[in-house]
Order: sequence, then structure tokens, then C-alpha cells
Amino acid sequence: MNISDGGNPTFWLILGFVGQAFFTMRFLLQWIYSEKKKQSLVPVSFWIFSILGSSMLLIYSIYRKDPVFILGQSFGFIVYFRNLYLIRLAKQNTV
Repeated sequence: MNISDGGNPTFWLILGFVGQAFFTMRFLLQWIYSEKKKQSLVPVSFWIFSILGSSMLLIYSIYRKDPVFILGQSFGFIVYFRNLYLIRLAKQNTV
């Protein structure tokens, strides 16, 4: 499917690139956070950027009708939300 097959191709390209930027940002944040702490850590913002980027990329892949990309982005939501849930549980247990 060609990106210019309908709708607003500029909108879809922007959505795809912004989604990819959010997805990439999570790695940069994790790296910077770990460097500051001098150990390998994953901040909450990593999971938030994962959800934001994955959401936009999933919408983009649905528009493109790409089943491989759709499946790949859909599975990640389980991991991202589960990690946020586990972080919340850990904070509740320390109070």
C-alpha cells in the first residue's frame, strides 16, 4: 500500500514519525537515567514513552494494513502496562 493512497498522507507520515520519535525517546531516557545513577535502571518515563510511541505506531500500522507491524506493536502494550502496574504495586507496598 502506498502512503498516498488516500486520506492525508502528510498527517500519516507525521503520525508515524512522531510515534517513532516517542519510541526512540524511551531508549535515550533509559540511557541517560542509568548513566546518572551509574547502574542499569528503567525509569517510569520509559514505559510511558513506550505506550505513547507504540500507540501511534499501532495506529499508523493499522492505516498501512501491515499485519506484522500491527502484531508487533499490539503485544508491547501487555508488557508496558504490566510494568507500570508492578511499579505501582511496589510503591503501595512500601508505604
